[in-house]
Amino acid sequence: KKYFSSGLTAMEKKLAEYKCNTNEAIQLKLVRFPEDLEDDNTTFNPEYSHQVFGDDEVAFGYKGLKILLYYIAGNLSTLFRIEYTSKVNEKFDCVEADDVESKIREIIPPGFCTNTDDFVSLLEKEVNFKPFGMLLHTYSVHNEEAGEDITYQIYKADMTCPGFREYHERLQTFLMWFIETASFIDVDDERWNYFLVFEKYNKDGATLFATVGYMTVYNYYVYPDKTRPRVSQMLILPPFQGEGHGAQLLETVHRYYMSSPTVLDITAEDPSENYVKLRDFVLVKLCQDLLCFSPGRLMQGFSQEMVMEAQQKLKINKQHTRRVYEILRLRATDMGDAEQSRSYRLDVKRRLIGPYKKKQRELAKMRRCLRPEELTNQLNQIDLNMQHEQLEESFQQLVSDYRRVLERLAQA
Repeated sequence: KKYFSSGLTAMEKKLAEYKCNTNEAIQLKLVRFPEDLEDDNTTFNPEYSHQVFGDDEVAFGYKGLKILLYYIAGNLSTLFRIEYTSKVNEKFDCVEADDVESKIREIIPPGFCTNTDDFVSLLEKEVNFKPFGMLLHTYSVHNEEAGEDITYQIYKADMTCPGFREYHERLQTFLMWFIETASFIDVDDERWNYFLVFEKYNKDGATLFATVGYMTVYNYYVYPDKTRPRVSQMLILPPFQGEGHGAQLLETVHRYYMSSPTVLDITAEDPSENYVKLRDFVLVKLCQDLLCFSPGRLMQGFSQEMVMEAQQKLKINKQHTRRVYEILRLRATDMGDAEQSRSYRLDVKRRLIGPYKKKQRELAKMRRCLRPEELTNQLNQIDLNMQHEQLEESFQQLVSDYRRVLERLAQA
């Protein structure tokens, strides 16, 4: 017997046409010139929209849905508009369209424009926008397309800078679209530091500033009189990704804290894979000239001296120093030489096996207090051969990550 119909009903077919992928529907822009509004090349889309539209990242009830979120490049004044070719109607279709507008309004601060004319007139005032806070670092990047060097600046700001609070509210909305588990921070907590990257550009003979990205850092108190800054969020906006701004920002932040005697070391909250790659590169770059990381010393193994020097001079914590040591030791090791390569492999695997050893100790404890049948269950999870395989796999993965860091270093 057939209990289900194989085809969709006409109604279901019709409703399926009214589903839009929100990552495609949301169109973001950073606008410098009025003509950017019409130029598709300046549009970019979110990587994520599940925090606003649910796990399936779908808006129901519209055909040809476009959610326009346009920002003026510097101060991030916002244009928000929704366009669509058709919408389901409660009267005829007996279903209601998602309230897309209120979902977006929840994350963007009030005071946005809803029509293009207002937005363009705000764009004319953009020449008055200046970066917030204190200038820490200026650098330039050669731009192939423009055929010239473009200048960037990094500033440290805080909530006492006039206008910064409102600007930050607009800036943090980007987190929702580009960080998988983003959350807005409590800006009234004075222990937050904000580091901002801007690009300088020319418009009608004047110098203007465009927002490139930012980082938030929280200063944890460490008894009795120290702090341990922890990197919380970091975002380089998509039009600027892949140009080295993340590395410039992280290095500048490290250098800023290095000059402070009360800072112990710098950590990060729940770092992404990309952030770890970036941090490896920056920290290795900072450490490579320290005496304790000279090739001769590297070959003698990881030492307390490395931990001390990296922490005191560069505010790098022990765990990160260990990675720096492994990367620099790889560079100093001839992996074609059987003895050198074996010694390196053993050294890294000794660290990798740490968590397994801990598990073994926990099992030994369990042995003393568990019934035999419960124990076999636990033991089945830890098979020695599997351990060796996993260990070898972790090691190979690590070495290939490390080689990428060294390649980037060689080009820097």
